[in-house]
Amino acid sequence: MMKFLAAALLAGGLLSVAGTAGAAECGDVSIAEMNWASAGVAAHVDGIILEKGYGCNVTLVTGDTVPTFASMNEKGEPDMAPELWVNSVRAALDTAVKEGRLIQAAPILSDGGVEGWWIPKFLADANPDIKTVDQALARPDLFPAPEDPSKGAVYNCPSGWSCQISTANLFKAVGAKDKGFELIDTGSAAGLDGSIANAFEKKIGWLGYYWAPTAILGKYEMVKLSFGVEHDKAEWDRCTGVADCPDPKVNSYPVAGVFTVVTKAFAEKAGVAMDYVKARKWDNQTVGAVLAWMDENQADNEEAAEHFLKEYPDLWTTWVPADVAAKVEEAL
Repeated sequence: MMKFLAAALLAGGLLSVAGTAGAAECGDVSIAEMNWASAGVAAHVDGIILEKGYGCNVTLVTGDTVPTFASMNEKGEPDMAPELWVNSVRAALDTAVKEGRLIQAAPILSDGGVEGWWIPKFLADANPDIKTVDQALARPDLFPAPEDPSKGAVYNCPSGWSCQISTANLFKAVGAKDKGFELIDTGSAAGLDGSIANAFEKKIGWLGYYWAPTAILGKYEMVKLSFGVEHDKAEWDRCTGVADCPDPKVNSYPVAGVFTVVTKAFAEKAGVAMDYVKARKWDNQTVGAVLAWMDENQADNEEAAEHFLKEYPDLWTTWVPADVAAKVEEAL
């Protein structure tokens, strides 16, 4: 079993990783290990497959979206960002791709990053007529507020998060207050997660903001409701995402593009390993299940990556040739 053991902390947050005898086949490869769970696990999945399957000499680099992208664009390092949420760097990335510095490879999250208002699947199954936000708001009795069950509740994003602003604006836009609902301040990510866990434990209705892929949606089956309109970016920029906007209109959350991005130098030196980078993608349900296992077992990114490779061979072996898959499986 391969272990990502830190030999030393190098400048820029690099973690040295033991290479393989066949490293010359692929060369040295640095991979950004972003500071959120799905991206961290993806970095280790890539590290194991590239090292054990393709003979690369892999180094993990601590990362975050904007600084990692800037470093790749300006310095050509790290070689690879497995999970880059590109909306925040879209214009600069398009320029870098056009000018040949970076390559946008597979959409690692095949569903994209998803935000919205959700209800528990058990409640959706019991009320098949509820498929939209408006239909849910017609039934405040199904979503009792914690302090006043005579009213319905819409659970908001944690304080300080941008989704707190958009959820409050959408709450106003859909007229939820006039329909008997309160907007519940959850205070923190733990508070939001706890409200969902409590709803499932007590089998009571829950309506509010969440996003995928996440451990919570891997553990608890939820159904995303439609706002009944397409995402309007201009309106989002004008009002939906703006604090204290006086006249919000009904809008939908954008689906975030989430791609693997590599440097041109990596694409040129990696050879057939680049075929893997172009093929590798997973859906939010799979990611959510892996993150739920990770949370329940208090596992780290590396352990979750190994769990994924052991438990989901039917998926990941489609990303690589049979001989590469055999090498990886032998190393686990």
